[in-house]
Amino acid sequence: MRRPVRAHRRASPGPGPPARVLGSGCRAWQADPVTPDANAPADTAHRGDSSAAAPGVSARTLATVERAAGVLATRSVALMDRRLSWFRSLSADQRSWVSLVAQAGISGYVRWVDDPGTGYRITDRVFGTAPRDLVRAVSLRRTVELVRIAITVAEEELPALATDAVEAAALRDSLLRYSREVAFAAAAVYAAAAETRGAWDARVEAAVVDGIVRGEDQSSLSSRAAALDWDPSAGVVVVVGSAPPGDRAESVASVAEWAGSTGVRAMAGVQADRLVVVVAAPSDGRDGMLDGMTDLFAPGPVVYGRPATGLPGAVVSAAEALAGLAASTAWPDAPRPVDSDDLLVERVLNGDPLAARRVRSAVYAPLAGGPAPLLTTIEAYLAAGGGLEPAARSLFVHPNTVRYRLHRIAELTGRDPWRPRDLAVLRTAVILGRLAGDGSL
Repeated sequence: MRRPVRAHRRASPGPGPPARVLGSGCRAWQADPVTPDANAPADTAHRGDSSAAAPGVSARTLATVERAAGVLATRSVALMDRRLSWFRSLSADQRSWVSLVAQAGISGYVRWVDDPGTGYRITDRVFGTAPRDLVRAVSLRRTVELVRIAITVAEEELPALATDAVEAAALRDSLLRYSREVAFAAAAVYAAAAETRGAWDARVEAAVVDGIVRGEDQSSLSSRAAALDWDPSAGVVVVVGSAPPGDRAESVASVAEWAGSTGVRAMAGVQADRLVVVVAAPSDGRDGMLDGMTDLFAPGPVVYGRPATGLPGAVVSAAEALAGLAASTAWPDAPRPVDSDDLLVERVLNGDPLAARRVRSAVYAPLAGGPAPLLTTIEAYLAAGGGLEPAARSLFVHPNTVRYRLHRIAELTGRDPWRPRDLAVLRTAVILGRLAGDGSL
């Protein structure tokens, strides 16, 4: 048998209805009668202006409800423990917080009846009894389950405290409206927590992107990225372009919406007039990933760096993308977006040391370290202005031999001598290699 719901102290002898049966076989002690207004009948007097929230419920009954809050909260927690498996896994502190919230919710019903308007704030009085950690420990969906059980217990037990059937019906009706207010208040608590978390995440995200752009130490970047649940070993590529006009937060929010719709992880930040987007993507998934991404930027060039791995790779990818953006004006007809590797010549001419090192290591070094005829062949081909037969005559070989060697050069360097822009990269590589000397490679 359940323990009876009792007030904090026994009722004093005197007039008043006898104790009511609460639930099955449970009796509730009546509270001391609350002195009503002199002109109001004793069984219908209300505390404050309660008629708008609980018409037909006496002040005596409301006082009894308030004193029974502790026992009802205990019963609610016991029912939660029986019905919800996840509730049993909560710590003792967290379970006590839930009990406090349940008790405050039942006591808050009386105060809400007194002031059903804006004077009584359910959010502060009910959910303010628990620390913020409870919001993180119990999700909104689970909170709805807890509220449902607490309201179920209240609906079953509280009407038994009424003096007659009419008052019991009035109690049920007002409790229904109060439960709706509690549900809205719970949603408001979690919405506020989500907004706070979102604002905090936005600041951390901006700090991570800024650190990537400035090339901060990996340890500081990793600690910040961990707060965003960013995979430190994920493949990344950095995309930069002009930021759209207007609020910076709107630009970052647009990136978040795009990432959510495409199912990829992304971080974004606005640096001066540039929008920098760090995207987690496999090294072979650039083309599909960049579909529709140009709409996030203002009109103008959009450049992406080489795919890399982890945050250190993101630093390099960002440096290449930003260098490509700075040099992109030299190629007005560049595709959008454009690979920073396709802007190597423009970057070298713009004074980018990273591009110069890449041209020497990725283009000149394979030629200088490969079969001896390859470097002399490309030099002869360049000197002949891209003419196959003049180059063959200068080398005293058949044109087919030159053609074969050019194919080998394309395989080794990834630059096709028959494409004008690739040929410009090959010319730049030969010049830089000769200037630096083979020993510097």
